[in-house]
Amino acid sequence: MALILALVVVGLAGLGLIALYNRLVQLNVRADNAWADIDVQLKRRHDLIPNLVRTVEGYASHEQKSFQAVIEARGAAMAARGPAQKEQAEQRLGASLRQLFALAEAYPELRAVESVQVLQASLGSIEENLQSARRYYNAVVRDFNTATVQFPSNLIATSFGFRRRPFFELEDPAEATVPPVRF
Repeated sequence: MALILALVVVGLAGLGLIALYNRLVQLNVRADNAWADIDVQLKRRHDLIPNLVRTVEGYASHEQKSFQAVIEARGAAMAARGPAQKEQAEQRLGASLRQLFALAEAYPELRAVESVQVLQASLGSIEENLQSARRYYNAVVRDFNTATVQFPSNLIATSFGFRRRPFFELEDPAEATVPPVRF
């Protein structure tokens, strides 16, 4: 009878460990998927920027330095890998975009251009989707990181090499809002 009870306890403990491992794997995969969603939104944003620069450049061609800063920041953001590098590069890109928008506001004739209005709407939509993707990613990372430090799943996490994941945070509070696009 004691042997059967011991086997049942060992079996239940084994099932519990399997369940904990599978939960960590599931959260890890969800975090990878959430990061991929952020990458998709960032790619959409990066693809829109050359059109925006070309449109504004036609009206303010003497502001070449501002346009070059946006293009360089876009290149750095596209080349960045992982949350920490992406975070830094996207902050730089956001700052250069804000400069471009401020420059564009100085040219009232841009407000009437239909392509600028379409770009404005597209950028607003992309920024909203990006914020949503960032929030989802950070929620999944929070759950994953919590699971990697809570007992007893921390034992499984340590044993199988699950490491805490970085959040995709914005250090500059001004960057946390959608860039103002008012042409």
